[in-house]
Amino acid sequence: MNQPVEILPTAPKTGCGCGGHDEPDPVLDVRMIPHAVRHGAVFGAFDAIAPGGSLVLVAPHPPLPLLAQLAERAPIDVETVVDGPTEWHVRVTRRTDEA
Repeated sequence: MNQPVEILPTAPKTGCGCGGHDEPDPVLDVRMIPHAVRHGAVFGAFDAIAPGGSLVLVAPHPPLPLLAQLAERAPIDVETVVDGPTEWHVRVTRRTDEA
């Protein structure tokens, strides 16, 4: 049973309003990605995000272990946009500093 993976084009808009980087954050809905490769798919998407950029993950549960793994790869900030009960939307921002 093959089902397409949907990468949504937009997320709730946030930004400073300067117009220089107001493109919406990419959204990766991981619910349709087979669990065996889900983290690898997220790592690939995260690695494509430049420092200061964000990615919104949509997951079927709070992605705490995944967020811990991402934090080991690079410094991140995490914002929960939707907090369940059936899906979680989490904005992961790659920090520009190492602090």
